[in-house]
Amino acid sequence: MTDPRFGAGDDGPGDVVPGPSSSAAPPVSSSGVPAAFADAASRAFGARLSLATRYAELLITDGVVRGLIGPREAPRVWERHLINCAVMSEMIPIGASVADVGSGAGLPGIVLAVARPDLTITLVEPLARRTAFLSEAVTALGLDATVTVVRGRAEDLVGGPPAAADVVTARAVAPLDRLAGWCLPLAAVGGRLLALKGASAAAEVAEHHEAITRLGGGDPVVRLCGVGLIDPPTTVVEIVREREVVAPRPRSSGKAADPGRPAGSSGGRGSGKRRSRRG
Repeated sequence: MTDPRFGAGDDGPGDVVPGPSSSAAPPVSSSGVPAAFADAASRAFGARLSLATRYAELLITDGVVRGLIGPREAPRVWERHLINCAVMSEMIPIGASVADVGSGAGLPGIVLAVARPDLTITLVEPLARRTAFLSEAVTALGLDATVTVVRGRAEDLVGGPPAAADVVTARAVAPLDRLAGWCLPLAAVGGRLLALKGASAAAEVAEHHEAITRLGGGDPVVRLCGVGLIDPPTTVVEIVREREVVAPRPRSSGKAADPGRPAGSSGGRGSGKRRSRRG
């Protein structure tokens, strides 16, 4: 499920953007960033702004051609995608390991790798055409030492490799109940899920709080990142993985049971509908 805040985003090409003759291009700074967002981009990426600019170029060229972002997103890639993702790095500890679930075109995983070379990041993506782009982008940007691309679904990676992460990220992937079911098992106990959300964040937290608790998560907290830097700020739902839960097992009757029981108890398999997803 794609968060409506991000338009076509990673889900494929949108409508065709009118040609240059239809509107004037926005002023561009010497760094290659639209002038209106040059200061925010500089503060978000620091000395690695030129690397972020190279990634932006990959997104608006190969990313559009290969259907990883919609054409309408190309003119606003900085404010709606790169800066929007980069500011969440303020929530990630120095030297942390990060698993980015449903990475798509690398949002936020590659953005975080560009902004924070201290992080070790695994990009988890089930679709071949997306993992191909991710691998090519990682190499082109010189990120091979800190970024690994894994083709697979999140639930297939539980137990490793890779090892349980300090932080699991996801952007515009699914509602919080399903997202927690896929992502919390990839985090170490005491680690966190950071889910980038839009205006629906508070409503999702209220709706799915009970399911998140059953899955071993603590109370979800809505955070705002980049306050004073971007408008609107980036909305992130933070969920700490407080405990492990027993891996679901199918019942002999074939009927589904509640997902995620506390460790030490027996339980059945959650709904098979959870397998239909993007990330």
